[in-house]
Amino acid sequence: MPTTTAADPTLSADQLAAFRRDGVVVLPHRFRADEVAVMHDALDELLAEDVPQNIREKSSGVVRTAMGLHLRHEVFARLVHDPRLLAPAHQVLGPGPLYAQQVKVNVKEAFTGEQWQWHYDFATHHHEDDVPEPLALNLHVFLDEVTEFNGPLMFVRGSHRDGPVATSLDTVTTSYPLWTVGPEVVGPLAERGGLISPKGPAGTMLMFGDTIVHASPPNLSPWPRRIFSLIVNPVGNRQRSDRRADHFHHRDLTPLG
Repeated sequence: MPTTTAADPTLSADQLAAFRRDGVVVLPHRFRADEVAVMHDALDELLAEDVPQNIREKSSGVVRTAMGLHLRHEVFARLVHDPRLLAPAHQVLGPGPLYAQQVKVNVKEAFTGEQWQWHYDFATHHHEDDVPEPLALNLHVFLDEVTEFNGPLMFVRGSHRDGPVATSLDTVTTSYPLWTVGPEVVGPLAERGGLISPKGPAGTMLMFGDTIVHASPPNLSPWPRRIFSLIVNPVGNRQRSDRRADHFHHRDLTPLG
């Protein structure tokens, strides 16, 4: 698979085609090891805080998701403006202004990291925040090596092409309420398109859209799995409800660049 250099942060024609076909694209070696190490140090500081932005696992109490990171540490404040994240987003969405809808790290600590059920992001964005259209993009950076053992993401290839499918709100399985997709929907989609489970070293980037169905299993391995996530959304598609706290969906519409 072609790689993208820091000097040229745009997607190649093959990468853009893969994104449109599969709903997700993997961009290896997007961030250097020393850059990831700086993110690690910043994250360690934030995970130690006892704040509402740190959502904890239901069973173990360790942090599951640390949110609002760009408002809590300068490292992540800079990262959300990085062209390696934003250039591909503008390729897909056009040159219009994008804002930081959500900025977080999803944490699966060794042995204790719980699952994320089958879902797609737009269901939550629409039901909880009244976002009109499924235009948001999720831009991930692996902060640890992601393997088949430590709870990798799984995507239903091409499921974004069906648009928003039926969901229901799950408030029981984990500590994070989630609009989930049932097996009666996931099964036929997966039989048609198959599953993709991106893996790779720290510094790998993923980009995926708002309606691709995805999940991740528990982390039973001895190795942590931490993934940074910036969700960008066009300002013209902003949320129309403020009932959730700001760290779930940021209200600052200042364009990222």
